[in-house]
Amino acid sequence: DRLTEQQQLHRVKMINWTAALLTGVACFGGYLIVLVKKINSHRKAEEKIKRARNRRDESLQRAEQAVLWYKESHPTTDSALILTLSLSELTQQLNKGLLSPEDVLYSYMEKTLAVNKKLNCCTEVLLESLDQLKTVGSNKDGLLYGVPVSIKENLAFKNHDCSCGVIINLDQPAEKDSVLVQVLKKQGAIPFVRTNLPQALLNYDCSNPIYGQTVNPHNPQKTSGGSSGGEGALIGGGGSLLGIGTDIGGSIRIPASFCGICGFKPTAGRLSHCFIFCMKLVSSSAGPMARDVDSLALCMQALLCDHMFSLDPTVPPLPFNMEIYRSSRPLRIGYLENDGYTQPSPSMARGVREVKALLEQAGHTLVPYCPLKMDQVFPELLIKGVLADGATTLKGGPVDPCLEPQVFPYGFPKWLKKTISFLLKPVFPRVSANFGALCGVGSVPELWKQHAAVEDYIHETIAHWRSCKIDVLLCPVIGPAYNFLYCGKIATAGSYTMLYNLLTFPAGVVTVSTVTAKDEEELKHYKGCYQDMWDKLFKEAVAGGEGLPVAVQCVALPWQDELCLGFMKEVEQLVKESKK
Repeated sequence: DRLTEQQQLHRVKMINWTAALLTGVACFGGYLIVLVKKINSHRKAEEKIKRARNRRDESLQRAEQAVLWYKESHPTTDSALILTLSLSELTQQLNKGLLSPEDVLYSYMEKTLAVNKKLNCCTEVLLESLDQLKTVGSNKDGLLYGVPVSIKENLAFKNHDCSCGVIINLDQPAEKDSVLVQVLKKQGAIPFVRTNLPQALLNYDCSNPIYGQTVNPHNPQKTSGGSSGGEGALIGGGGSLLGIGTDIGGSIRIPASFCGICGFKPTAGRLSHCFIFCMKLVSSSAGPMARDVDSLALCMQALLCDHMFSLDPTVPPLPFNMEIYRSSRPLRIGYLENDGYTQPSPSMARGVREVKALLEQAGHTLVPYCPLKMDQVFPELLIKGVLADGATTLKGGPVDPCLEPQVFPYGFPKWLKKTISFLLKPVFPRVSANFGALCGVGSVPELWKQHAAVEDYIHETIAHWRSCKIDVLLCPVIGPAYNFLYCGKIATAGSYTMLYNLLTFPAGVVTVSTVTAKDEEELKHYKGCYQDMWDKLFKEAVAGGEGLPVAVQCVALPWQDELCLGFMKEVEQLVKESKK
């Protein structure tokens, strides 16, 4: 009996040992499978990136060869002169036959290749543009006949990827052109290059794991801004005179400010958004970027045509009203230097003050204006609107360094976000509110409430605007250009631009000055509205900006795009005259 008991104990021990061994082997096997899958996934991602970079390099090399051949066979082409012409001057010369589309395209392609080597702003040259030269004559009546146009990488272009800087989107070429690309071609324009953007369009920097960091044309130690940062850099560097970007929180206006050009975000829905890849939760708009306001207006006039209204019936058939754009009637203009949420840098505030004085001298009426409830609107409507699901769908894949500090807290569990928000509230109320907003809306009924709150805020703002009896608004735009790796740390500075995406108001940016030594000196005493970590980071981000562009922002009510552009033109003209 004793032996039998010992045998049974031994057998039990053997069974337990075997089970433990098998469990260990299974766990180790499972770990190996996960590890192999991870290594395989990483290898596939690296291969995708390599293929994308090879496609870019090949397009650049072939473009260089084409430019070299054209220069050798057309030695009399005056590229330097062509590059100095404004868009209106260029279109006039093309229409009169004084310049050929070939001379213009090859001149800009050569300049683009040179700019890209310095700024890393292009994701590929569209070699189809060389073939388009053979057929562009059939669109000679188009408003943009023979004009080379750069386009942001998230606009669909047939047989090319729309990666949005995200690896998983590579090797999935678009089946057709976006509506805006089709309309540009119909108007005689020649899309010739695609430009860089930040990973997933989630940032106002311009870097991603596929194509790398785009730098500023005025200072390579600064960012070009984003998300249309490739466009801003290329146009600011002289490699393009007209481009198409997209704007969901300042993505046209911020790079325009950082790079010293003009940019316009139309009323949401004024231009087609078909086959343009971006987030949908806060209203996004495609829009033009250029060297001057007349170029923006000409582009809008060209896009707002019967061809676009036919291709996309969801767009209201409202042609561009040139009479409103050219109107010289005195305006009643609201203005603000500080929205009470983000204190502007000294150069931002000075830009508004100087333009205000010029407008008053020109006979316009300026009245103070303050946006409503910014401390509530930014976290509750803007952050929750963009991250309604608590950022749960943004996980997976390598994260670009410029995005890391921004998305790191997205991965925190909801209880931790709420705890951090609670602990920070007495000391850093702004940081606390934004941390709490990262939890998202929580449920479908709460999402409906959030949408209703946005609608209420839009109507409340319009009523406030009308009570002030203003036609348009003059306000700051973020600037000057940041040092690297700060955009992902200071989402709050987007308050000056994101607000008008939420409101669906048209808004544009005009460069009016440059940062002075006095601005830099005043920056040393910058405190901020809340004197918290974000105010400190903003001060660091804009430091060392002497000589960089300074811009102002012009805003109008929905569907008054022509009035907004006309106001921008007035600002541009007054600043130009004041410098003579």
